[in-house]
Amino acid sequence: MSSEKFQRLNASQRRFKPVAVACHLTAALCAVSSAQAQDNTQSLDTVVVTGIRKSLDTTLNLKRTATGLVDGIVSEDIGKFPDTNLAESMQRIAGVSIDRNASGEGQQVTVRGVGPAFNLVLLNGRQMPSAMISQGNGGANGTRAFDFANLASDAVSALEVYKTARSSSPTGGIGATINIKTARPLDSKERVASIGLKANYDGSNSRVPDQFKGSSATPEVSGIYSDSFADRTIGISLSASYSKRDSGSNKAYTQNGWRTFAANSTDWGAVPAKPATGTDPITNRPTGLYSTSVDMRYVTTGLQRERLNGQAVLQFAPSKDLKFTVDYTMSNNTFKAKEAEMSSWFNFSFGPTTFTTGGPVASPLVQTALFPNNDHDLSLNSIIYAQKSKNGSTGFNTEWKVSNDLKVDLDVHHSTAKTSPDSPYGSYGLMDLGMFSQGTAVAYYDQKLPIFNLGTTKFEASRLQLTGSQFVNNLSEQTVDQWQAKATYKFDAENKLLAGLGFTKTKDRRASRNNQHDDWGGVGSQGQYANVTVNSTSLGGLFSQIPGSSDSRLHPTFWFADFDSFRNQSIKVLTTTGHNGKVYSQAEAEAYFLTDPDFTRGNDWRTNEKSQAAYVQWDHAFDTELPMNVSLGLRYESTKVSASSQVVPRVSSSWGSQNEIALAAGSPTFGSSDGKYSYVLPSIDWDTDLAPNLKLRASYGHNIGRPGFNLLVGGVDTGGNANAGGGSGSTGNPALKPLLSKNLDASLEYYYAKSSYVAAGAFYKKVTDFFGTRSVTMTPFAGLTTPIGGAYYKAGLAACGGNTQPLCIRNYIFNNFKGQAGVNQTGVNGTGEILGTIAGLPGDPALTFQVTTPSNEGGDNIKGLELNAQHMFGNSGFGVQGNYTFVRTGLKFRNDSVTSQAPLPGVSNSANLVGFYEDSTWSVRAAYNWRGEFLANSVDGGGSNPVYTEAYGQVDVSVGYKIGKNLTLQADLINLNDGYIRQHGRTVEQLQSVIQTGRRYLIGARYRF
Repeated sequence: MSSEKFQRLNASQRRFKPVAVACHLTAALCAVSSAQAQDNTQSLDTVVVTGIRKSLDTTLNLKRTATGLVDGIVSEDIGKFPDTNLAESMQRIAGVSIDRNASGEGQQVTVRGVGPAFNLVLLNGRQMPSAMISQGNGGANGTRAFDFANLASDAVSALEVYKTARSSSPTGGIGATINIKTARPLDSKERVASIGLKANYDGSNSRVPDQFKGSSATPEVSGIYSDSFADRTIGISLSASYSKRDSGSNKAYTQNGWRTFAANSTDWGAVPAKPATGTDPITNRPTGLYSTSVDMRYVTTGLQRERLNGQAVLQFAPSKDLKFTVDYTMSNNTFKAKEAEMSSWFNFSFGPTTFTTGGPVASPLVQTALFPNNDHDLSLNSIIYAQKSKNGSTGFNTEWKVSNDLKVDLDVHHSTAKTSPDSPYGSYGLMDLGMFSQGTAVAYYDQKLPIFNLGTTKFEASRLQLTGSQFVNNLSEQTVDQWQAKATYKFDAENKLLAGLGFTKTKDRRASRNNQHDDWGGVGSQGQYANVTVNSTSLGGLFSQIPGSSDSRLHPTFWFADFDSFRNQSIKVLTTTGHNGKVYSQAEAEAYFLTDPDFTRGNDWRTNEKSQAAYVQWDHAFDTELPMNVSLGLRYESTKVSASSQVVPRVSSSWGSQNEIALAAGSPTFGSSDGKYSYVLPSIDWDTDLAPNLKLRASYGHNIGRPGFNLLVGGVDTGGNANAGGGSGSTGNPALKPLLSKNLDASLEYYYAKSSYVAAGAFYKKVTDFFGTRSVTMTPFAGLTTPIGGAYYKAGLAACGGNTQPLCIRNYIFNNFKGQAGVNQTGVNGTGEILGTIAGLPGDPALTFQVTTPSNEGGDNIKGLELNAQHMFGNSGFGVQGNYTFVRTGLKFRNDSVTSQAPLPGVSNSANLVGFYEDSTWSVRAAYNWRGEFLANSVDGGGSNPVYTEAYGQVDVSVGYKIGKNLTLQADLINLNDGYIRQHGRTVEQLQSVIQTGRRYLIGARYRF
């Protein structure tokens, strides 16, 4: 990744003549339009970092001497990176924002509005695999985003963020290319040996129920040993770290999103028509586009993360001109959680509802779900999930100085990443305990926290019943094999030629098994579950920092079931009274609530991607009145994609509840398809010293952002359920082209004092071939029919007077066609609803699916400004850093449109302010990081609806105290302002989620031997 910079001309040795300056500046600007970029990586090999100020000086020097726009963070000392999480360190760089996981920890990065999937992450110049699985039942997401939560910071010596395209850099980072540099023993002239201990106290633990709390304090241990031998010809480095974190998270959200309608719509979920007489239950009845909510949910989660990182490096330098390096890097990260959820499905039983009156989309401030008989099921979900991630990378590097003018570098590595289940219940297990005593409910959306009022609902153990379960195994694994060769030839002090070849082979596999039982009608009788252990806590107390938590309208109690007690009782019901006419054996009942580990029988998506690259780059320094440097580069990239996917076909349908049709699975089948593309990518970098302390830069370059593996799969995946309108599904597109980004950057930097500077930069990205989706109506499964619209259904519809409500139609079919083909009545519940299944028959209509597939759509631009400042107050030890990034794009989500859209997620403004003090004993650093509102997703649980993450700010403080030469005491205080993360839909009233975590404190010591 790094290469030695050819000789730069020293501006301080030149006389600045105004006319000459103007002429040369004009000539240089013309050169920018016809030249291309040089390798702007900078070697940090000889830097000895001893404190905050020295690390900032090194970072400043990296920025000042680089070709192109480069920012970075350098460790104060080996084993002492400024943050415990690399993503949280990078958010201090202008233009870099982070995405946080459920525990509030930085996980992925967005750069200049470009999301995590399009920022290339390298480890010592090597492309790393990623095998991310979303927390809970999100499955393997298949994106190319790198999960920084898997890497500890202890062995990291520097982070380099390259914001301009370079011919010598691998493609994929249209936002930025991020290089993580780790310690190398021959880079240091002295032995390094240290050990660090920390105790981690997570305040979020105090906000979850006692049954979910982890340890009040958890350990972090790290150590590093690095030394050279035999007159610095052999170097050995060993580093390792272990950390455990127990935390909590509380969340209010809508799982099934929002339904959006035009005025006077009669679709399911739309408000009822205005009554001919009497009072209209709808206040501020919408006259244009409006949305209604589907459900309301509150969930509390206890999380446990355990991480082990290690690295071993062996270097051999038989001469000053030849050096060999062999290294191995590993990380193991396990994640376990217990979760309880209380939720209500509104079923669009509208009572009095009040809408907002302003804006292009009307939203409910008050929405009432009518259940006057106190017989609706309040869902008490018990959930567990567990997964483990293993990453390993083995690499070999040769650096050979053939002569004073020629250098050759060869690098080869084999790297793997795998995330898999870590529990007998799979990656994710859910059991739904329905309490059929819920009455009319009112949802209020006028606070930051959604307010749910359950009216007369009370806890009744005799009304509990199992109403569904789901046990899922998710697997994600990826392998990267890569070799890179490059050569640098210096013609003279002012000219240098770089050339390189590269080959990368990536194998990606994502698989899942889903054991799902949609027993919404109930298993057994309600009285059989009265002995299930159900606990309670204060609902408002889970969200004490979020406005609305003390609202008197909020239901006071959060009920949650014990998973083991619930599962044991459900097994007992299956083995005694049975279900759907079958009494289960003990083994069968156990398997009913377990997942199947055999991935060959489920969804299995496999993609192979082979890329070949070649580049050439010429660097030239102009010996003119204004010292100038120009780099021209050209990169050729060719990629072939082969996707082979196993999916589960659907062979029959069964209408088992009012709103769902279960689809039976057939034998899995495989299908494959291919795609390919190639690009020629030019780049130019130019800079000049207008004065000894004033630098002007300009860059232009092309880069590509590859589609995620989730977009490349073949085969149609439909899931196991449909409804009256049909089913839904998705398929990939291996022929999808990558994004093409044409980037223009310019900056002016003024280094006005030692360790101090101000800088302003502008950037413009023209992005084309953006990824969108198209929806196609199709019947992917021959012979699959639906009972909706069949002969039985038509008879019921006529008997019900054209009323399409499923309750009336289903009851008619059971009363009049019981025992006939496809009609299986199993009982009647307490409300008079007849239970059973109605199968799709050969003469019924074909079941259609709305299948979405990725497509290349048009493009737009991303543009913005970056402002940076750093100031040291003389030798006082005080200093301050600050930056602000302003980003805009035409790739926005149109809130007033219900059509499928292809906006760019992640675009937001951001700002950082860091103040610090350091002397021979104390080091204190305080940071405020802020990110403006951004689009997180263009689809929610209800369809094509936006999910916006609202502006978020966080305060972190770090304090160090040095005792003697070797011992340092350290305290890290994270999220001191106790912030929360909130997401909304088309309007701020349309809550998508709001998450509360808590403060975090780490106290420890590091001893250097």
